Amino acid sequence: MKLFPYGHATHPQWRMAVGLVLAQLRAHMALAQYASSPKLGLLYITDVYAPDAQDILALLSQELPEVTDWSGSVGVGIAANNVEYFDEPGMSVMLCDVSPVNYRVFSGVAPLSSGRSFVPHTALLHADASTPDVADLIAELAQRTTSGYVFGGLVSSRSDVVQFAVSSDGNLAGQGKASGVFVGGLSGVAFDAQVNMVSRVTQGCLPIAKQHTITEAEGHLVKALDGEPALAVLMRDLNISLDNPQPALAKVRATLVGLTSPDDNAVRTTGEFDDVVLVRHIIGLDPARQAVAVAHPVEAGMHLTFCQRNAAAARSDLMRIGAEIREALEPEEMTADLADALNAPAQLNPHPARRMAGAIYVSCAGRGGPHFGHPSAELQIVRRALGDVPLVGFFAGGEIAHQNLYGYTGVLTVFTTDA
Repeated sequence: MKLFPYGHATHPQWRMAVGLVLAQLRAHMALAQYASSPKLGLLYITDVYAPDAQDILALLSQELPEVTDWSGSVGVGIAANNVEYFDEPGMSVMLCDVSPVNYRVFSGVAPLSSGRSFVPHTALLHADASTPDVADLIAELAQRTTSGYVFGGLVSSRSDVVQFAVSSDGNLAGQGKASGVFVGGLSGVAFDAQVNMVSRVTQGCLPIAKQHTITEAEGHLVKALDGEPALAVLMRDLNISLDNPQPALAKVRATLVGLTSPDDNAVRTTGEFDDVVLVRHIIGLDPARQAVAVAHPVEAGMHLTFCQRNAAAARSDLMRIGAEIREALEPEEMTADLADALNAPAQLNPHPARRMAGAIYVSCAGRGGPHFGHPSAELQIVRRALGDVPLVGFFAGGEIAHQNLYGYTGVLTVFTTDA
């Protein structure tokens, strides 16, 4: 597996943006360290280009006939190596050096299946938030993989909510004249166990009080925490009172809940959330029953921690997962010269010892540059952690990892080459 050719661009005219991207892709494909004829393309566009999605895909397919399969989606923002595009026209493309026998493109009209010729191990997943029971569908699809792990996000757009899915067999069965552009449902690419990758989840929130155990619940309603009325616990943790409602409600609106199953611990020794935590909004207070309503079904025995978004915690946690991926891919033994090369602050390409071919980053639409201090700051942190690795991705309405739907997180997945 060689480096994945990639390109990204912004331009008021989508044809000009495609031309700029194609120039970058072809330049990479002409270099010895990059794949020269990859078959799988990942395409992400901002919602400014969403009305032109069909034409964009058609032109890319025409100009890159060697690419037989496509997957991707639209986002309010998209990611590329060291840069993000928000509130502007933009597209990001990466061509993956993966053999067609090791992956399958799927969509709502051509669902993921396994057989003797292909056994899905994991999957890149794009999902429409308006799809009924979308969280259950994500979990069900994950259970159809041998690893039980899928990664991706909910498609986000202020215009057309489109997804891309083109198979090497031509149009996917049942898609009719859609020609690879879909609205609704789930789509993506499944990979078998021969495709090596490392994936990590980074949280963007910080606990503001100790972890509690839900001792009474009904649907989305938390009635009791540690045997006390849930509303009273919330008031105490936030140091507020409903006797002074305006400042109290303002503080509640800025507060989220981190939920974990009875067997999971929410908080690391560093004080940050672990990746098993599902962060959800508080959607209401019930003074009559002294209860707190949250945007997720709850049951007795689950753990709940009140938390808030925290830019410093998000930054340090993103740096942590980057370091974890680097450590996982670097050789156990190395010379001093090799260690210096791997730790160099800037590299034209990732060092071969790091074994990275390409990366996909899906982050929350509520994160991005402004949350990290300035435009593209989030992607610059990723680049400092990984080096100059080919990367694409998008900013989602909810992030997917393991079998769960997250919020305010980032999911970083790196494709790795042989040692």
